[in-house]
Amino acid sequence: MYVEGRNNGGPSADGTAGLDRWTIDLAHGRVRHRRLDDRPQEFPRVKESLVAHRNRYAYSASAADMWRAYGTVDGVPPDRSFSNGLIKHGLFRGTSQVHRFPKGAATSEAVFVPSRSASADDGYTLAYVHDPELGASDLVVLSAQDFTGRPVARIHLPGRVPLGFHGSWVPDA
Repeated sequence: MYVEGRNNGGPSADGTAGLDRWTIDLAHGRVRHRRLDDRPQEFPRVKESLVAHRNRYAYSASAADMWRAYGTVDGVPPDRSFSNGLIKHGLFRGTSQVHRFPKGAATSEAVFVPSRSASADDGYTLAYVHDPELGASDLVVLSAQDFTGRPVARIHLPGRVPLGFHGSWVPDA
């Protein structure tokens, strides 16, 4: 059974969302499009100081359970073997790493927080992860350099952070 919205303007109305790159050449009035990853995912983020510039890494959220609920334009749900998690994309080499979360968990986008180092991935990713069994969310902190490893920190929140809650982290002034 699929929820209302399938083929009716829901998240997969035009097919499963993947990771795409759009390059706009203002000087020549051209736009190029290239699909980077077909897995169901959304909310790609890069290091904030590099928005609109070349990026070595990008991070996106994938909630396979949500995509299965909506199906796709052709009625075939996306790859069932892909679980809920966060994806770190190596954009220069076309590689990726996945940090998986338990079945049913829903992840927000991962916000990259750089350390004081100049390294492209020296820092952390922060994401809300909803645990449906607890009815609450955690703020999960992952090391960007050990993305598939255990979380550096997991901060239990007293309630659920709803899907669709998005934001940015700002350093203490």
